[in-house]
Amino acid sequence: MRRILRFSFRNADLPPLSCEFGTRRRVLDLPLIGWLTVIWVLLWSTLTWANVLTGLVVSVAVCLAFPLPRVDLGLRLHLWGIVCLACYLFHDMYTSGVKVTRQIFFGLPHRAAVIGVPLRCRSDLMLAATAVAVSNVPGGSVIEVRRATATVFLHVLDADRPEELEAARRKVWRMEELTVRAFGTPDEIARVAEPPPPPQPAAGRPAP
Repeated sequence: MRRILRFSFRNADLPPLSCEFGTRRRVLDLPLIGWLTVIWVLLWSTLTWANVLTGLVVSVAVCLAFPLPRVDLGLRLHLWGIVCLACYLFHDMYTSGVKVTRQIFFGLPHRAAVIGVPLRCRSDLMLAATAVAVSNVPGGSVIEVRRATATVFLHVLDADRPEELEAARRKVWRMEELTVRAFGTPDEIARVAEPPPPPQPAAGRPAP
């Protein structure tokens, strides 16, 4: 006998945080149902089990009566990858913050530059997620994302030596790999396991 309710963690074909209901393969978005339930409880202004259960029933009925088109954003949640990404971000933010503080108060003026770093993944979601993760770390900020070539242009503070530019590129590639291993699809994870592409010839332009 076929199951009436199937969750996404048991079926990789379903979008994340969703379930398949009934024999007509109706896909329900669990975060949307939860949000509609919260709105229902707020409308009644009373948090009771009756209001919560009624809100769940109404939310499921609304989602079944007015189904949204199935859109796969390419987002997958990998618990261990998320933990590794969070630990790397906190460590990098701390060490980079200390380094920038030393440069401001104790160091000599450094030569800044804008470098282009080609990425291995070309999906819009992974490009945006990598750019946001890189911009959160002090010492470098993404000023442009070129979708056609999957390239991020990064402003770095330390550009006195070629080794420092290469280290900045490796940090971006490392951030891309951790981001994809936390939220990417199997194809994208296999892609970031490959060697990074060569940098663009115009990369490393001194910043004014």
